[in-house]
Amino acid sequence: MYKAIIIEDEKPAAEHLQRLINQVDIKIDILRIISSVDEALVWFKNNPVPDLIFLDIQLSDGLSFEIFNHVNITCPVIFTTAYEEYAIKAFKVNSIDYLLKPIGIDDLKYAIDQFRSISYSIKDVYNQTLRYKVDQVMKLLTNNYKSRFVVNIGMHIKSIEVEKINLFYSLEKATFILDNTGKTYDINYSLEQIEKLIDPKQFFRISRKHIVNIDAIADIISYSGSRLKLKIVNSRDDDILVSRSKLTEFRRWLER
Repeated sequence: MYKAIIIEDEKPAAEHLQRLINQVDIKIDILRIISSVDEALVWFKNNPVPDLIFLDIQLSDGLSFEIFNHVNITCPVIFTTAYEEYAIKAFKVNSIDYLLKPIGIDDLKYAIDQFRSISYSIKDVYNQTLRYKVDQVMKLLTNNYKSRFVVNIGMHIKSIEVEKINLFYSLEKATFILDNTGKTYDINYSLEQIEKLIDPKQFFRISRKHIVNIDAIADIISYSGSRLKLKIVNSRDDDILVSRSKLTEFRRWLER
C-alpha cells in the first residue's frame, strides 16, 4: 500500500482527483487532502513524508513551490496545473510528471505508472534532482496569475479560462463566476483569495461584492453621490456599483 496526499485548494478538483486515483490504483491510500501552503507545512511538521504527493501549483495562499523551501521532500511528486502550454513544455524539459486540469483518467494512469517505475536504486538521484527541477519551473511561473478556475457541475467538473470570466461576485456568503456566455457557477474561493490570484491589469475589485473584467464592462453610468454604476456583459445585476473608496483607483485602472 502506498501512502499519498493531495495538496489542492479547489475542492471539486481534489475530490475528482481522489475518485480517479481510487479507480486507477486501490493500493494508493490518500491520507489527507490539504488546501494551502500553510496547512501543508503544519502537516509535514507532524507527519512523515508520504510515498507520493499530488501537488497543485497555485494554492490560495501562494505557489506550492514555497513548501520546498521549508520541507525536505524526499518522495516523488506529481504536479497538477492549469497553466498555459509554454509552462507545460517546461515540465517536459525538466522531466517532472504533471497532470493538466481537468485531469483525465488516462493521464493519471500514465503518471502513476511513472511513479511505480521509480525503483529504490534511483530514488536518491530523483530526490537530488527534484529541487533543481522545481527551482527551474518556479522561475518561469512566479510572475504568472491563475489562468483557469475549476467548478463543480453536478457529478462533473469544468475548467473555465480566466479571460472568459466577466464577473466574480459574492451572494449570501457564497462566491460565483459569471462567464462570457451568461452562465454562473459557484466556486470554492472567497473574493479576497480570488483577488490575489488574478491579473490586476485585467480585473478590478470595485466593491466588497464584485470583481470585474475590464473587457466585460459594457457601460459606466454616473450614479447618485458621485458613484458609478457598471453594466457588465451578460449580467442581469442592476446594482453593480463602484464603492466610493475605490473611485479614484478605479479611474486610474481604466486608464492603464
